[in-house]
Amino acid sequence: MAASVNDVLIATADEALDDEALRQRACTELLRQRAIGLGLLAEDDPVPREGAVSEAASEAIEALLLQELAGPEPDEAACRRHYEAHARQFARGERVQVRHILFAVTPGVDVDRLRQHAEGHLIALRASETAAFTEAAQSLSNCPSGADGGRLGWLRTEDCAPEFAKELFGRSEIGVLPQLLHSRFGLHIAAIDAREPGRLPPFEQVREAVAQQMRQQHQISALRQYLQTLAGDARLQGVELQQATSPLVQ
Repeated sequence: MAASVNDVLIATADEALDDEALRQRACTELLRQRAIGLGLLAEDDPVPREGAVSEAASEAIEALLLQELAGPEPDEAACRRHYEAHARQFARGERVQVRHILFAVTPGVDVDRLRQHAEGHLIALRASETAAFTEAAQSLSNCPSGADGGRLGWLRTEDCAPEFAKELFGRSEIGVLPQLLHSRFGLHIAAIDAREPGRLPPFEQVREAVAQQMRQQHQISALRQYLQTLAGDARLQGVELQQATSPLVQ
């Protein structure tokens, strides 16, 4: 079925969009309309086509988020507490020995069915021996490493796509990870065979990195609440979003 936000069409009935892609379009349209309402974007800004907003809308949404979601600057004491509580995340030179099975997301693939397929294998492999992982990688993986049982060898952060690295480093798990990993290439079942901890630099050397991580965490939380509140005030058809009735974040 077609989907709309406040009567603005965001997807036609013949578009094959998964739920996540549809939600992304809806969230973008909520922000675009909010930018118009606050005078950050012209009222005659063209309606997005196939989810693509105008350059002016993209810039206005960025300005909107800077204006509406700005949080307090983390002070020295808060940064030190965060540094001490998340020390592993700021270590340098950490290495992990990884195996993986890639379920590639290609044009036309049914992502929901692919995810269900991958999750079924994940559950089975979490209770299996190493040999089972090797065999599964050889028969299932869309990565060339599948021929070698999915072995990627020893990796550092800079060896991985950022969205993949954040799920592997700064943690302590060994063995098959309990959730699928998502990257630009698709869905991954990953197993950590060994970890070599990095060196934790003094707080003074990573002070800005700590502050930036705290800013990002605030922005993620604030944006989630912001979108829920916008959704609560919107007329949504053909798409489901979490909604809230609390006032917009300041």
